[in-house]
Amino acid sequence: MKKTSTRLADGRELIYYDQRDDAVRDAVDKRPLDPTVTTSEVRRDPLLGDSIAVASHRQGRTYHPPADECPLCPSQGDRLSEIPDSSYDVVVFENRFPSLAGDSGRCEVVCFTSDHNAAFADLTEEQARLVLDAWTDRTSELSHLPSVEQVFCFENRGAEIGVTLGHPHGQIYAYPFTTPRTALMLRSVAAHKEATGGENLFDAVLQRELAGERVVLEGEHWVAFVPYAAHWPYEVHLYPKRRVPDLLALDEDARTEFPQVYLELLRRFDRIFGEGEPPTPYISAWHQAPFGALEEFEGVNRDDFGLHLELFTIRRTSGKLKFLAGSESGMNVFINDVPPEFAAQRLREVASS
Repeated sequence: MKKTSTRLADGRELIYYDQRDDAVRDAVDKRPLDPTVTTSEVRRDPLLGDSIAVASHRQGRTYHPPADECPLCPSQGDRLSEIPDSSYDVVVFENRFPSLAGDSGRCEVVCFTSDHNAAFADLTEEQARLVLDAWTDRTSELSHLPSVEQVFCFENRGAEIGVTLGHPHGQIYAYPFTTPRTALMLRSVAAHKEATGGENLFDAVLQRELAGERVVLEGEHWVAFVPYAAHWPYEVHLYPKRRVPDLLALDEDARTEFPQVYLELLRRFDRIFGEGEPPTPYISAWHQAPFGALEEFEGVNRDDFGLHLELFTIRRTSGKLKFLAGSESGMNVFINDVPPEFAAQRLREVASS
């Protein structure tokens, strides 16, 4: 992998990740851009104890542009985009309309391929490995920023999810705090460790699922399963078999196998609702240990956390979506219409030939 860092016309950082070591990235951003102005502010809820970001400048962000005006496609002739070069493998750049900025963290966009009409599932294993390497590199770089406590790599896919740009891409949020969902996991890890005399909760979950009926697919170094208490109609968790706290700690064997397992998983997601259905909308989310202090989680350190990816769709059956209504949105109590065992069986049935 070759990494080339440059700057856009408004001063934002852009980084090319290339498979070829001889790639030359010297294209200049010729757009007449003013410096970016952000109004991001993090506020803490005194009752719930969590934090929210107020970012009013995002009201003006690009919204469903036509394909020939996509800001994530390479620049071609007079059509200038966020990527100055005429081609690329993988590109990461600072979001022009970030939810978090400055002392409140950082937001980046990850373009998986220059092909506007592709999806992550269409990538080759080599391309998917390059994305994994880019996620890992950005996790490392962002973790060293003084304002950052946790790095979150994710992909939103599909208009039903709320995606406003059709080009295959994901995002990275670098938070100035430990996110509420991660904090809940760490509290559960701490409680389990104390109750069992030191057993790790992530290890216990993985062993239970490996011995059960909800495994979807399994490799030598990774296993994908529908969790016992899945929140979403079709939800799969992807774990490395050797527990590590973050992407940086994956060994070469796990990195090599990841594209095979993950691409197969995404392709099965596109088949679960049958032929003729539009692509399955999904959220794919990496969960990594925070880089900040963990004193509030007594007896827990970073190595107790288990890196994993959570993949889920809001589609519950053909033509129908799962909406977060009163119980989910009002009280955070999910009601799942699809038994996890059925979801796992369905995802095994649609295995590719």
